[in-house]
Amino acid sequence: MVSTTRLIASVPSNSRSLALLLGLLLLGLAAASDWFSQAPQLSIPLVVAALISAGLSRWGIPRLRQLKLGQVIRQEGPQAHLSKAGTPTMGGLLVVPVGVIVGGLVAPADSRLLAVAAITLAYMAIGAVDDWQSLTKRHNTGLTPRAKLLLQACSAVAFLAWAAWDQQMASAIALPMGWLLPLGLLIWPLGLFVFLAESNATNLTDGLDGLAAGCGAIVFSGLGVQLMLRGHEGDPALAGFCAAMAGCWLGFLLFNRHPAQVFMGDTGSLAMGGALAAVALLSNSLWPLLLMGGVFLAESLSVIAQVWVFKATKGPDGVGRRILRMAPLHHHYELGGASEQQVVVGFWLVSLLLVSLGLLLLP
Repeated sequence: MVSTTRLIASVPSNSRSLALLLGLLLLGLAAASDWFSQAPQLSIPLVVAALISAGLSRWGIPRLRQLKLGQVIRQEGPQAHLSKAGTPTMGGLLVVPVGVIVGGLVAPADSRLLAVAAITLAYMAIGAVDDWQSLTKRHNTGLTPRAKLLLQACSAVAFLAWAAWDQQMASAIALPMGWLLPLGLLIWPLGLFVFLAESNATNLTDGLDGLAAGCGAIVFSGLGVQLMLRGHEGDPALAGFCAAMAGCWLGFLLFNRHPAQVFMGDTGSLAMGGALAAVALLSNSLWPLLLMGGVFLAESLSVIAQVWVFKATKGPDGVGRRILRMAPLHHHYELGGASEQQVVVGFWLVSLLLVSLGLLLLP
């Protein structure tokens, strides 16, 4: 934790330049993959989706503001965030369909892309209902946790039922050095868990300006590149879809960077997690997703650990111990004195390092 704190503290805070630098870095990664594979599979979808998303975001943000879709900030969060109240939310509506459409056009005849698009849009719809209820209640609580989880589970079960019927999922998880972890029928409950865990992890990560959008773009790019590098075990169609999703979040990041002009809301964060889970399950990329999406995992585990320790140590006065200043993890560093943008870019750097490690440890 000390080394991570030092990394975050050393990060500069020019958000526009850093967002553009991240975009150029991911474009360079896509171009290098295209050069290596002798096919423009990643750079074109990434650029097209980024440009369209940026244009739609510029056009759509004033419309969201006119519709009075202003974010409601939870009172128990960091007090510095209260100034963000009223910032337009539900920005995922502007960019998720762009990533889905551009990604689907990579291989229109591939039924898997239609299935991934469907589950992504289903999770976007669940997030939109949740966001809308929060806005109408004027409180940062939309759907009940049970209702949201049930809707996510039903959508995931429908996707997994299609995958089982069409025999689209391997029953053994590919690991580095050619190892395989055979699961048999256990792959199906694991698949459901991956959908629920990943979508809620990305949802928890969306707590600072540009954090989820930047990390999401990095992880989608990493998944796309590893699918191109795995040779006969790779998957160019799903790789192109990943590049398009990375592009849509890069276009959004131009307006979601600090200080954010728009938030993605659950509309965007749930769709992001659903798409990551679907791609990983269909391409046997659960190991790369686990490693490359380590920031999402850490954010989720930080909340679980904080709640568990608090409940386990709660005394008669109802007060328990906390292992973090505040959960999720990004708030811990923010309350430790790092600026919001330093935390965000620090987490981007960690994601880039994890993607690099994931590319070295390909299945």
